[in-house]
Amino acid sequence: MMILIAGPYRSGTNDDPEKIQANVHLMESFAMPIFRKGHIPVLGEWFALPLVSLAGSKQIGDEAFNEIFHPIAERLLEKCDAVLRVGGASSGADLMVHVAKEKCARIFYSLEEIPQA
Repeated sequence: MMILIAGPYRSGTNDDPEKIQANVHLMESFAMPIFRKGHIPVLGEWFALPLVSLAGSKQIGDEAFNEIFHPIAERLLEKCDAVLRVGGASSGADLMVHVAKEKCARIFYSLEEIPQA
């Protein structure tokens, strides 16, 4: 399965870059265990952040950021078989779960729920 790891990016950070990086690190910490189970882990951030930069974004939440950040994750979900929801409160991560449910993708809330491929 291709599994989108969805968790907080900005939530609870007050846009502090160190706290945002900690959120990304938390999501990325699930990538190797998912890979070792035989699946393909992905984060929307891996696709969004380079494009946000190329689009000329100057700060989180500006027009270029908003044009790309969540929309690319929603497009990515069209290719994913499942979502692993991690971390705390996050409207963006909850949106990814909602979109995934609409397309009948599997939703996992822990690594233990993900089967070995």
